[in-house]
Amino acid sequence: MRCVIARFPFDLTKSGVLESMKGVKPEPVVGESVIIGRRHYPVKQVGQVITRQDRRDFSAGEVLRAMTQLGFTCRALPEAAVPTRILNPFQRASAMLGTPVSVVSGVSV
Repeated sequence: MRCVIARFPFDLTKSGVLESMKGVKPEPVVGESVIIGRRHYPVKQVGQVITRQDRRDFSAGEVLRAMTQLGFTCRALPEAAVPTRILNPFQRASAMLGTPVSVVSGVSV
């Protein structure tokens, strides 16, 4: 399949991408990722390996679009973590000061 990444045309195939990524150790994922085989790769790492270009020369969106069209599973940015416990103003102020607050049955001690 013909894809344009960083204004250069590439003829990419799913098997070609799998072959290119074989033996490549995935870097830690902090943003968008592509699942190739059983591994999660950062999009920019995949783009660098398959195009042999510097990561600054292309956008993550270009690689995501190409990998999606080839049938790979792509993951967007991870959702921001939602706080599991809501603190009252006293607990929030204590946490900001670095003093732990123990809570027993909803009553500050």
